[in-house]
Amino acid sequence: MNRKARLFALAEALRARRTGVTAETLADRFGVTVRTIYRDLATLQDAGLPLRADRGRGGGYALDKSYQLPPINLTAREAALVCALGRMAREQRLLPFTDTLESALDKVRGALSTSAQRELLSLLDQLQFVGVPALPVTPAVRRAIETAWFEERALRIDYRKNDYTSVPRLVRIRGLVCDRAQTLLNCVDLELGEDRQFRLDRIIDATVVEAGALPAA
Repeated sequence: MNRKARLFALAEALRARRTGVTAETLADRFGVTVRTIYRDLATLQDAGLPLRADRGRGGGYALDKSYQLPPINLTAREAALVCALGRMAREQRLLPFTDTLESALDKVRGALSTSAQRELLSLLDQLQFVGVPALPVTPAVRRAIETAWFEERALRIDYRKNDYTSVPRLVRIRGLVCDRAQTLLNCVDLELGEDRQFRLDRIIDATVVEAGALPAA
C-alpha cells in the first residue's frame, strides 16, 4: 500500500471509531513502524482532520467529538449483519481481499452514532458462524492478488506444485472461485498462452508486474 492509499485508509479507520486508538495498534494494522504512523497522523492534522490525543488508560488518537460525519441510512441491526458477514469471510480466509473488506467495514461502523456502535458490538457478540476455514495465505500474497485483479495487471507467482517442487508463473487473473474450504484463481498463463487454475493457498510469493514490464510477445 502506497502512502497516499495508507493516509486515506488511516483516516477511514479513525472515522470508524469514537474511542481512542494507539499508534502501536495502527502501526500493526497497516504494517508500518510507529514512527511512520506518527508522521501520517501529523500529515492528516495538517490537512485539516481534527485529531486529538487522549492520555491514560483507554486513550489514544481519535477524531474530535465535534467532527460531523456524513449520514448513512443504516441501523445498528443492519450494520451488525453486514459486519458479521464480513467477519465470517475474513475468518474463513476464502476472500483474499481482507484489507479492502476491513476498510469497507470501517466505513459502516464509522457512520453509526455512539449508541448504535454499542448496540452493534452487543449484537456481534451474539452472532456466530461455524464453517471450515480455508488454508492460510500470507498478507503480502493477498495484497498482490487484490492489486493485480482490481487493476487488471499481470502477476508473477511462485506456485507450489507439491511438497517438494515450486514453479514460477506469469499470469493474469480472470476470476475467483470461493469453494467451501479453498479459493481458486482462474488465470491465463501469459507464457504458455492457456487457461490455468491455481489454488490460492499454494501461492508462495506474488509480485504485481508494473505496466510496460511484460516481455514482448
